[in-house]
Amino acid sequence: MDNQTSILITELKKLLNGGGAHVGFKDAVADLPFNLLGEKPHNLPYSIWQLVEHIKIAQWDMLEFSKDGSHQSPKWPDEYWPKALAPTDEAAWNNTLKQIDSNLNEFIALLDAADLFEAIPHGDGQSVLREALQIADHNAYHVAEIVVIRRLMGAWKS
Repeated sequence: MDNQTSILITELKKLLNGGGAHVGFKDAVADLPFNLLGEKPHNLPYSIWQLVEHIKIAQWDMLEFSKDGSHQSPKWPDEYWPKALAPTDEAAWNNTLKQIDSNLNEFIALLDAADLFEAIPHGDGQSVLREALQIADHNAYHVAEIVVIRRLMGAWKS
């Protein structure tokens, strides 16, 4: 691996873990009261639970697509968004958080193992680099929504 690719991978890892210019996922959901997960203040279209579940599903899909030619993506948009406003219990919430972390760590490990620029054989031009940028972009977008919802509910630290 050349030095430029090594630098790029290091920066991608930082970006996927929350970047430096904005709040990361772990901070956005830290110390969040369980009873607020299903709230939709000011008629917003999604609850925090729905956003977190959507992050989990989309990130898992991009991970699986990146490594498995037989992977079948969920049906868009129905299977990317949960119907329930809130998790059934705290165990479901914690399991979702663990899966997001586990899938992200698995994708980050893929950065070290794959050629970032090579087209994914079963795709139509996508590369691991593109998938990494898409995960980071997608997660940052929805993390910002989580922070806004927390602010509207008075459950944000600043």
